[in-house]
Amino acid sequence: MKQILLITDGCSNVGVSPVIAAAQAQTEGVIVNVIGVIDHGELGVLGSEEIREIAAAGGGMSRIVNSEQLSQTVQMMTRKTVNATIQHAVGKELQSILGISHIEELPPEKRAEVVQVIDNMSENTSLRVALLIDASASMKPKLAAVREAIHDLLLSLRARSGVSELAVFHFPSTKSRDQELEMDHGWTNQLANIDKMFYKINMKGTTPTGPALLQTLQFVTEKPFSIKTTEEGMLSDYVV
Repeated sequence: MKQILLITDGCSNVGVSPVIAAAQAQTEGVIVNVIGVIDHGELGVLGSEEIREIAAAGGGMSRIVNSEQLSQTVQMMTRKTVNATIQHAVGKELQSILGISHIEELPPEKRAEVVQVIDNMSENTSLRVALLIDASASMKPKLAAVREAIHDLLLSLRARSGVSELAVFHFPSTKSRDQELEMDHGWTNQLANIDKMFYKINMKGTTPTGPALLQTLQFVTEKPFSIKTTEEGMLSDYVV
């Protein structure tokens, strides 16, 4: 099971629309979940709208939180989306086998058995999470909360019975002005010390959320592709 977990304050301002990028991820079978850490005022309103639109296009969930809520939200989002994805798959199987579309249509005793199966699968299925962090200048005051959230996410993943792998990216790149995305760590299930890398991130620059999502998707799917856009920033071509 693959998902991209984006932590941002919204208001992307460079490159292709992140909503279009998230829709492409869903087409590729990768869920995009978004946690928004927003400010008050007009920018906060605009950021919230974009965050909800990205998650909707990516088939995932969105949550708008303040810095104090971020840590517990990261864990909750990961577990809830895994459970929702498995429940959807089980629902499709029930439809094909029994002709029912919802678990609630089962008799109580059968319903309890199916719910138990879903819980077990959620805990034991293999999971890959690509964590994508907005490291633009506007996120700098929230860096401490992001570090704490990542630490708690790692603890949550390590507590699962199934294999959990994490890859970590941030944008924009702090090494080159010509790169939207920087990979901090490739896929690993050795999660004990991975959060220490976040003390090195220098938050600055613009917010190329869409291009960063597309490059993360390329890594997750292991499919090289090129993207062409129209003048309006819409995808006009997607070549595998």
